[in-house]
Amino acid sequence: MKTPANLSLEQQFKLQVLKEQVKTLNLEEAQDYLIELLCQSMVKDNLLRQWIKNP
Repeated sequence: MKTPANLSLEQQFKLQVLKEQVKTLNLEEAQDYLIELLCQSMVKDNLLRQWIKNP
C-alpha cells in the first residue's frame, strides 16, 4: 500500500508502526480491529458533520 503524500511525517510513522502491529494479528483480531476502526471513523464523520452545520 502506497503512503499518501498528504500525510505528515508523524502520521506516516504512525501508519508504518500500525502496519507492523497488524501483521501479528490473527483473523478474528484483525476483523475486530477493522470493525472498531470503521466505527471510530463513522463517529468522527458525524462529529465533523455536526461541527460544520453548527459552528
